[in-house]
Amino acid sequence: MNFRILSIAALALAGASVTVAAASAHRLECQAAIDLVKFSRPLAKISARLLRNEDITILALGSSSTYGTGASKSEFSYPSRLEQELHTLLPKAKVKVVNRGIGGEDAQQMLARLDRDLASKPDLVLWQVGTNALLGEKGVENQAPLIRDGLRRIRAAGADVVLMDPQYAPYVLRDPDARPMVQLLARLGDEAGVPVFRRFALMQDWHETREYAFSDILAPDLFHMNDWSYGCLARNLAAALVANAQAAPAPATVTTAAATAPSEKTPAQAAPAEVILPAKTVSH
Repeated sequence: MNFRILSIAALALAGASVTVAAASAHRLECQAAIDLVKFSRPLAKISARLLRNEDITILALGSSSTYGTGASKSEFSYPSRLEQELHTLLPKAKVKVVNRGIGGEDAQQMLARLDRDLASKPDLVLWQVGTNALLGEKGVENQAPLIRDGLRRIRAAGADVVLMDPQYAPYVLRDPDARPMVQLLARLGDEAGVPVFRRFALMQDWHETREYAFSDILAPDLFHMNDWSYGCLARNLAAALVANAQAAPAPATVTTAAATAPSEKTPAQAAPAEVILPAKTVSH
């Protein structure tokens, strides 16, 4: 199937249904499910830079879920919303999230442009991968060497990396390779010491535990996400990044009396207070 055509069709459907979707999504509460989405591995570079309130570039690499197909506007894509959420949680940090999502692509196509995308020298790469491959007819195991190569190249460029697994959606769930792909990404993450943002599990929680209808959390094609789900995903991803930073060891400090005197200590040297994420209702 040509997923570029599918993405275009989804945009047309989403545009025609945006009023209904917005009214429905207004009722849904987005909570930061930190126990579900917290990272199993530290992100040393991005965590240190977040705690020091330094300039940070995050590269969102992926396909239509990263591009924002299904959202009513580009500013409601998950990368745009992630930047906003991080500014809210860490107002002193200078965070820029670059959206490099291209609809219909799989790992092989993303690797073909990876060097160009890494030219911006990101501190963190969020790699959303696997959905288009699992919907093909070649199985999922052939993706393993491609994803391993991508992880190696991203880390060689000096960036931290987080994998993001597929969405929990009817169009994905009907394919027998859906759960094997989720399992493959978890295994590759463990092998490489790379955390996985568990989008599949998060969306499953929305639908099965919180009993949110697919029609409320997805675009009309029941494949792509919508304004609410992109926003709630971004909120949970921001919470996971901040929690990971706060759990990191404190940066080494000089222990001389002059360096540790209160009058010498600048605000930028102090670790930020723990971020408490209250429940809130997301609406657009």
